[in-house]
Amino acid sequence: MAGALDGLVVLDLTSFLSGPYCTMLLGDMGADVIKVERPDGGDDARRMPPFVEGRSAPFGIWNRNKRSIALDLKAPADLEVVRRIALRADVLVENFRPGVLERLGLGWEAMAAINPRLVYASISGFGQTGPWAGHGGLDMMAQGMSGLMAGNGPPDGEPYRLPIAITDVTSGMYAAIAVLGALQARQRTGLGQRIDQSLFESGLALGVYEAAHVFSQGTRPPRMGQLHRGSAPYRVFRTRDGWITLGASKEKFWRALCGIIGRPELAEDPRFAVNAKRVANNAELIPLIQARLEVEDSAHWLAALGAAGIPCEPVLSYDEALAHPQAQARGVVVELDGKPAMAPPVRLGGTPASIRRAAPDLGEHGAEIRAWLDAG
Repeated sequence: MAGALDGLVVLDLTSFLSGPYCTMLLGDMGADVIKVERPDGGDDARRMPPFVEGRSAPFGIWNRNKRSIALDLKAPADLEVVRRIALRADVLVENFRPGVLERLGLGWEAMAAINPRLVYASISGFGQTGPWAGHGGLDMMAQGMSGLMAGNGPPDGEPYRLPIAITDVTSGMYAAIAVLGALQARQRTGLGQRIDQSLFESGLALGVYEAAHVFSQGTRPPRMGQLHRGSAPYRVFRTRDGWITLGASKEKFWRALCGIIGRPELAEDPRFAVNAKRVANNAELIPLIQARLEVEDSAHWLAALGAAGIPCEPVLSYDEALAHPQAQARGVVVELDGKPAMAPPVRLGGTPASIRRAAPDLGEHGAEIRAWLDAG
């Protein structure tokens, strides 16, 4: 079955994670993604551990559904091949430091001149303009600059880096969304456009509660640790044999929770009468709930809370989450060439996303792509 983007050609001039994640999403939806890599080793992500049969497992996840051609962007003949691909492409995605592709003659203006319909997406650390545009942008730097690190961790501890590459992945997601918007706009105008996505702004965009605090209060949002800025009780709790998540900020859930844990009087306590007061008095509220939850196993509380309709779930490790019956029922893990792989994260009913090919070896499709170009 054809994918939603079947027939679209994407020129992929990206490496590491942010750009490749964007092109992975486009490829999952059916686009023909042509990944250009340097001949001397290719994408540096190819050397990221762990390895399976000599190949990088992380690289394999976000470079599926792509064809690889090895080209030296400093060699005139190879540069001409890139231009020929761009001439036939619908989308170009790149994540070089701002200014690099312009110096090579592959910048937005040059590409739009030869292919006015081209959607040209740039992903960088801090954007193509502004005083920080020239700074190299890795995920950790973007987390630090965007407030994500300062807002995470214990209230009195050091800033915490989220242990996932959150600004890389979200930049790739936002860029893919922007590409789809630009393609739709092209249906009306006949013209492509420039997309300027940054890791820094992607991190900032995630801080919706924090921005609301700054805009409304004019002060720095305090670090909350496990607490929520607008809901209580809403956090992870320790049980006798593990951890569970619990969200009982709605009044009906709060009152039901008080009965379930054997503390019905808390529902009438003026400190906890409404959600806003519970948020303000989290320091008193959380220990009272924790003292009750830790005397029984997780299964006991999940059954009791679930029966009352109160949102709650166990805290799972990654291996447990991937093996969970819900993940299995949803087909989160698929088989690719006899090995487990992550299924596409986008779910389309009529034009489903799919994995049609494993991540390519370096330059694996060079001859095939050159033949496609020569065929016109």
